Parts: sequence; C-alpha cells; structure tokens
Amino acid sequence: MSETLPLWLPSEKRINESNLKKFEDLIYQTEGLLFDSYSDMHKWSVDKPDQFWKLIWNFAEVRYSKYFNQVVLNQNQFSGARWFEGSRLNFAENLLRNRSEKTAIVSILENGERVAVSYKDLFIKVAKCAHGLRALGLKKDDRVAGFVTNSVEAVIAMLATTSIGAIWSSCSPDFGVNGVLDRFGQIKPKVLFACRDYFYNGKHIDCLQRLRKIQNNISSLESTIIFSPLNTLKENSLNLEKTMTFELLCENSEVSIDFEQLPFNHPLYIMYSSGTTGAPKCIVHSAGGALLQHLKEHRLHTNIKSDDVVFYFSTCGWMMWNWLVSVLASEATILLYDGSPFHPKSTALLDIADQEKVSIFGVSAKYISAIEKSGLKPIHSHKLDKIHTILSTGSPLTHGGFEYIYKSFSPDIQLSSISGGTDILSAFVAGNPYMPVCSGEIQCKTLGMDVQIWSDMGDSIIEEKGELVCVNPFPSAPIYFWNDPGDKKYHKAYFEKFDNVWCQGDYGEITSNGGIVIYGRSDATLNPGGVRIGTAEIYRQVEKFDQIVDAVCVGQLWEDDTRVILFVVVRAGEYLDDNLIAEIKTLIRSEATPRHVPAKIIQVEDIPRTISGKVVEIAVRSLIHGEDIKNSDALANPESLEYFKDLEQLKI
Repeated sequence: MSETLPLWLPSEKRINESNLKKFEDLIYQTEGLLFDSYSDMHKWSVDKPDQFWKLIWNFAEVRYSKYFNQVVLNQNQFSGARWFEGSRLNFAENLLRNRSEKTAIVSILENGERVAVSYKDLFIKVAKCAHGLRALGLKKDDRVAGFVTNSVEAVIAMLATTSIGAIWSSCSPDFGVNGVLDRFGQIKPKVLFACRDYFYNGKHIDCLQRLRKIQNNISSLESTIIFSPLNTLKENSLNLEKTMTFELLCENSEVSIDFEQLPFNHPLYIMYSSGTTGAPKCIVHSAGGALLQHLKEHRLHTNIKSDDVVFYFSTCGWMMWNWLVSVLASEATILLYDGSPFHPKSTALLDIADQEKVSIFGVSAKYISAIEKSGLKPIHSHKLDKIHTILSTGSPLTHGGFEYIYKSFSPDIQLSSISGGTDILSAFVAGNPYMPVCSGEIQCKTLGMDVQIWSDMGDSIIEEKGELVCVNPFPSAPIYFWNDPGDKKYHKAYFEKFDNVWCQGDYGEITSNGGIVIYGRSDATLNPGGVRIGTAEIYRQVEKFDQIVDAVCVGQLWEDDTRVILFVVVRAGEYLDDNLIAEIKTLIRSEATPRHVPAKIIQVEDIPRTISGKVVEIAVRSLIHGEDIKNSDALANPESLEYFKDLEQLKI
C-alpha cells in the first residue's frame, strides 16, 4: 500500500498537553529513556513488559490494598503468564475513586428522559445495592446476570456485583429468549437484574413475557431484581416468583462499601462470542486485566481527562459498554443512551452530543456510513464544538468514512478507528494523540501489545496482507473460557494457527506509514483463483453508491474454485438494474483488481446482523451452500436468513 497524505495532524500544543506526553515524561524520570518516535516507545513497551506495565499501574494510580510482588511471571508463555502476582484490589473501588459532586453519569432515553448522577450519589447508590445483594446471600465468585438496558441501574448493578467479588455478565433486552438462555444458561447465575420494558424506534417494548421464560429455564436463579427505565413498574402486577424491584433491593441506610480485596486475576466479567456458528463461547476476563488495559487505552490512546464527557453508542450486550463504564476510573463523565440512533430523527445522537457537550464521541463504522449516505453534514447543522475525538469500531471504517468526518464534522478532530474485540475486552490497534490520521488507516499498535501481520508461513510482513497476531502476552487476555476443561476451546480459538502466538482472526496490513488496515475477518476472506481478498476491500467501493444502503460479500464454491457473490440492499425507490450492476463492477475493477469483481450481484431485502450490528458473513456463506444456521437467535433480524436460501441465481 503506497504512502498516503494525512487527513489530520496533531498540533504541538495538543501533543504537549496529552496524557501520553505526561507518560513519556514519567518514563524519562524513572527509566532515563528518551524516544525519537512513538514507534520507539512502542518497541520499548513490548521489549520491557515489566517496566512498562508497572509504570502504567503507577501512572494510572491504581487503587489497591496490597502491592504486587512481580509484574509478570512466565512472560514468554501466553497460557502460563501470570500478572501482578501478590496484589489485591477491587475493580469497582477503582471506578468509584471520585466521591465528589462532579457528574459521573448522564443517562438519556430515546423519549428524551434524562437522569444525571454525581460521583457522590453513585457511590451511595452502589453501597445500597451491594448491601441488598449481600442480604440475598450473594458472595464472591457467584454469577450475576443482567438482562438490562443501557441505564444507570445497569451500571449500579455491575459495580455493586463486582464490589462483592461476584462476576457480572450482561446482554441487552433485544435478545430473544433462546439467545439469553444460550448465554446465561451456561454460567448458572444466582441473581438476575432485568428491565421491565424499554423504548426503541418509537415503540414501547414489554419484556415481561420473555422474562418469565428466562426465569423458568435457569434453575440456578435465586433472585430477580427488576426495574423500569420508563417508570411503569408496579410490584403487585409482576406475578413473578422470587422477584423484587430495584428500589426495594436498595431500600436500606447503607452509605459505605466493603470492597472485597481480590487477586489481579480474579474473574470480573463473562463475555460471549457471537454464537452464530454454535453455542456462544463464555469468555472470562479478569478484574485487573480489564482495569489496567482500559486505563491505558483511555488515558494514553484516547487522551481522556477528568473534564471530558465520553459517549459510546452501545448496548449492554457489546463490549464497548464495559469499555465505556471503565471511563469512571479516569473520573470523567460518561453519557449513556438507550434507544435507536435514528429516532425520532436521523440526528438523534448528534443532537444529544450538542446538548451534553460531548468531547469524545464513539459510534460504529456502520453509523458513520449511514449518516454519510443520508447526506447529513453536521458541520452546518450542529455546533459539536466540544468534540475533540471521534471513535469508530465494530467493522472497518472505509476511506470514504474517514474523509466524510473531516469534510462534514470538523477538520480538527482526531478520528480514532480502533480494533480489538470481546476476546480481549480492549484494542490491539487504536488512536494516538501523537500521530497523524491517514485515510483508511488505524493510527497505531497500542502500547504493550506486540501486534504484527503474519503470512500463513508465520513470517512477519509489512505492506502485505496477512493475519493480525500478537506475539507477547498481555494482561487482558481471557483467564479462561467457562466450562472448558483443559482449555481446549480457548486454545483452538486463538493458538491453533500459530503456537504460543495470539491469532485474532482479523485479516490486515501494516502500511508504510506504520498504520494498520483491517480488511475483515480472516474466516470471511474470499479466495478466488487462490488469491486472498478481504471483504472490506469490496465494501469500500460499494459504499460509494448512494443507491446501496447495505451489502454483504461472500465466496461461493463453484467449479473447483471460489467465486465472489455480492448481495445488496438498495434504497427505497431504487432498483438493482443492469446499469447499476455494471457501474458497481466497473468501479471495483478499477479501484481494486479484476479478482475483486463479483461474479454475481444480487438484490435482497435485508442482510443478517448480530445484535451489536455486525454483518454476519459466515451465516450468509453457509446459507448459500445449503447449510443450516445453528443459532439464529444470536441475530438481530433472523428473518433475513430466508432471503439467501435456495437462490436460483446461484445455480448458474
């Protein structure tokens, strides 16, 4: 990939006032090291993990009751690495370090209802919730499940749970019953927090019927705590067993918290794989690993400071919710939004960003593409004068998406495309207040993560496409998978391709700029004529057509080879005719290569997505080959699967 000119350059003032500069100064003070570039700092961070991670701990002022004996044991073995042995801390205590009247959380519902909670009040609310949970018999290592909206109650429940040393696991209420049971049924929770109802896209959605089925099918449940963001709750109308309201749970006079002091590697969260190819994997993350990685990413890579208002559009079923809530450890304000990003109008999130003076605005790449296609130009319609950083993740952000931000938002915003995953609850590659932003490229490898691109032969390559790997252990690797004797599923997920090297399953490239491009998931790459192609390379061209609102690209086995099939959803009033098909093929041929050109372009009504909004390429590929989808409940729109079955166009 040839070198590209930057879309944005940080000013000297921005660099010098950044947290990363303060951290670099700390390195000089403690280690006597000066770096010529970020690349040099990154090399030191992966070559000297003991010094680096110790400095992160000290720089972020981790709250602890017992200091560690050693930063990392067995640092050359992923499965054997042990972090911060001997230390004792509590995750929730670190997020509740501020006890002032400063605003901790602003919560906004789709209907406009707004709640603000100070750090002082948040602490007291968590104290009352934790006291109530202890009274129910909750103790260290018990599991607490959350079938919850993105709300203040969800944050309080998580913090109360983890203050006790119990393990939190959540999904959003847009999951179907089977999707919830596939997840929570595996981990046997003792307590369930659940929302009674919620608003989405202008509709009032009742959860009570699903909640009854969930309760009846999880035998481990001893208590259910229910709340209603819409204040429609009447306890005597619930007719649910072993159930109380959130208000009743917290109806006590407790104002202090007994934070359970636990090892660094004590389990904190159970997260889930998408579950589109079978039962979801239950990924267990440690309290210390999540805390330290999030502090590193928030302070150094996102430059979060205490006066920031940080927003990320997410649900409680996506890891970005966990990432956002950890911002409390940096004493900033977090903004929660529950509802459709496009209701009551397409500017809903931007209106809120203006209203709440958001400074760090996080969304999915799909959202950026959607507002670009709608013709929205926030530079003319909104102030957004407080935003200094825009974050994008969930899927690769196209060149057009990068350029749209700088033309239609502001020329002086740091656009941080980030990529990591639920697997590590953090990022491998992310933003950087020191470096330029180049179109289509993620700025840097994150500190402490020895990220490389490898060929199938296991060679490190630059300016070539290959597998994204991490060759050194890091604190936020899962501590194990739930119900995985001998760590067999764990090993298969990350270490089957390259021994003792983390293989993330992303197909990418390191550019001559030192930036990173993600082309898509490795298991969704196309292979026509034996040439490997990332689906993002095709999407990048398709998104240039205003007539097309969504697309999915897969490979079909055909005549001892693979042919590229592109499915598209067209805008209302448009149609995929021969002229549009020809235009799409011509653009892909000229901007990519002839091998990228789809053999077939087929119009469909909808495209399957996970509940967190990601296109499910593997499911589409399975369907066109006549294979069944094992777990359609993991999808937001399972009815869309019907559009890909037994298509006549794919038989010729």
